[in-house]
Amino acid sequence: MQPPVSHPTPTGEVNWTPIAEEAERAAKLLHPDKQFPKPSHRRVFTIANQKGGVGKTTSAVNLAAGLAMHGLKVLVIDLDPQGNASTALGVDRRSGTPSIYEVLLGEVSLKDASQVSDQSPNLWCVPATIDLAGAEIELVEMHGRESRLKAALTDEAFDELGPDYVFIDCPPSLGLLTVNAMVAAQEVLIPIQCEYYALEGLSQLLKNIDLVQKHLNPDLDLSTILLTMYDGRTKLADQVSAEVRQHFGDVVLQTVIPRNVKVSEAPSFGQTVLAYDPGSRGAMSYLDASRELAERGAAE
Repeated sequence: MQPPVSHPTPTGEVNWTPIAEEAERAAKLLHPDKQFPKPSHRRVFTIANQKGGVGKTTSAVNLAAGLAMHGLKVLVIDLDPQGNASTALGVDRRSGTPSIYEVLLGEVSLKDASQVSDQSPNLWCVPATIDLAGAEIELVEMHGRESRLKAALTDEAFDELGPDYVFIDCPPSLGLLTVNAMVAAQEVLIPIQCEYYALEGLSQLLKNIDLVQKHLNPDLDLSTILLTMYDGRTKLADQVSAEVRQHFGDVVLQTVIPRNVKVSEAPSFGQTVLAYDPGSRGAMSYLDASRELAERGAAE
């Protein structure tokens, strides 16, 4: 069997292979030589899209992991009863574990429900347990039902943990849990899949954001859109990307997340893609997106 052929790099090095390049990228990601800048103020994001399968939870955990690996303290609040963000961050979400459900009811403080992720000491998560599944029904009869989460996420509660970034991962719906997240946050981040159906239903989400702004949280701002599942082999992906950028302008991050099998595999191992395969295209793209987010936050 012939040995693999080495190819020269642009700098003239001979022992270059795709595997060697991926290993080098992974080493740089796992051992960063530069920290991301801190934001000018604590940033609290609601990550929302009523359409399922657009990379909402994947974006929440991987953006959080990218920021945490580069020196920023990040808190992920899992407000989706499926608990996928909790699973990806490797935290305990068994029934009976202090979770966002007890925080919503006022039975447990934010700090007591928070757990450190096994993937970074800078990364915390408030898990979602199966108890959250009935929370929307229970919230209907509660006083101040749209503001239960805001009442728990006070400045004092955040100061006990000291996060620079907070990401609230919402369920794929526009129900009371998502409304609670929008009332409690300052900013909305919308992941948009680069496919035909991505723009359908987006108008309803924008209407809901507008309603929350007018009646419940005037400080809420649609600050960030992230294009996900980009397939460069199709013209459709370029058309969706161009249309979103034309309509929303600078709100859209320059970084685009490609379709990548490693991104899809990582959750089954209870990891973010940055932990599962840090040299993959998906990991590097999420790292670039988190860097862009951090630079925007520092520039404000």
